[in-house]
Amino acid sequence: MSDTPTLIVAGHVCLDIHPEFAPLTEGLQSLLVPGKLVEVGGARVTTGGAVSNTGLALHRLGLKVRLAGKVGQDAFGRAVLENYRGVGAGLDDSMIVDPAVATSYSICITPPGIDRMFWHCPGANHTFCSDDVADALLSGGDLFHFGYPPLMRRMYARDGAELEALYRRAKAAGLTTSLDMTLPDPASESGRIDWRALLRRVLPHVDLFVPSLDETAYMLDPVRGAAVRDRSAAGVPLGGCSADDVQRLCAQLTEMGTAVVMLKLGKQGAYLQATRDAARLAACGRAGPSDPAAWAGAALQAACFTVEVAGTTGAGDCTIAGFLAAVAQGLGPADALRMAVGVGSTSVEGRDGARDLPPLARIAERLATAWPRDPSPVPFPHVV
Repeated sequence: MSDTPTLIVAGHVCLDIHPEFAPLTEGLQSLLVPGKLVEVGGARVTTGGAVSNTGLALHRLGLKVRLAGKVGQDAFGRAVLENYRGVGAGLDDSMIVDPAVATSYSICITPPGIDRMFWHCPGANHTFCSDDVADALLSGGDLFHFGYPPLMRRMYARDGAELEALYRRAKAAGLTTSLDMTLPDPASESGRIDWRALLRRVLPHVDLFVPSLDETAYMLDPVRGAAVRDRSAAGVPLGGCSADDVQRLCAQLTEMGTAVVMLKLGKQGAYLQATRDAARLAACGRAGPSDPAAWAGAALQAACFTVEVAGTTGAGDCTIAGFLAAVAQGLGPADALRMAVGVGSTSVEGRDGARDLPPLARIAERLATAWPRDPSPVPFPHVV
């Protein structure tokens, strides 16, 4: 690996439009009355998706980043690229602009005191395929991260054939590979995919698998996973899962072929579990674990650090950014997990998540202090 690793972040990208809502006296249904004019405040416009959230977080942390997503040749696409250029010169250099597609966007409905909802247009993301990541881009990187294939039709179609092809190419180029998911909509085409079969196909080529607990539970067992999702939405810690349940889910994933799982646990931080196969860990590419023996069999949980929350958008993606940065810089499993949760916790202190992060060194300084932790209602045996 080069002294300054280059991280490629590819996958889902969209423009997020956040109208400002006053408190609703009649509930969410008052927004959905036919023929009614609903007055709202100004709109905050940001970029969203894994490319924006994880990619820009890595840039803010001080890493070398290349962004690989697809937008249309339209006003929303220009807004996405202008946003990237505003964060850092050259961040839009590897983005694809396709005049034949529309840029993806989301209308974010977030009235005070009501759980947020989104109206989402997949747009260009549905056309993204393996060939959209050029060989020249892969050859210049050390770590390849892809996010949100459940929102990208060509990447989940045919049991994930395009996703597998992309990861085979990244591994053949010598990169460390990372994959993040998002929760499929059960009523959509993506919700009818056999995600367990897709994971069996793709995970042997994924070194670092970094999904959430809800996503994993649903993909491995849609019936039980739906109950976990519903309980999580109702505020039940870990969606009613025990520490043993979390460990069993991660064991299934490493048995499918991935080397390391970092499972995002929402308000309970994150859990890391690695294969015991040192040879698999040693085959993790240029930016993989620097000491495979230290990672073999690791099973650790890290609770969130106590902060004043300003906004939670992109917190999971920022947690991933912290983890990838830590692994690429040679940290061991405990320090990498603490850094992941430290970055995720820091991100919620700002309204714009990834865009408000300080450099990695400042978060490392904070981790070296007696930074208090949130209490964990579900105990884990090995906590860092």
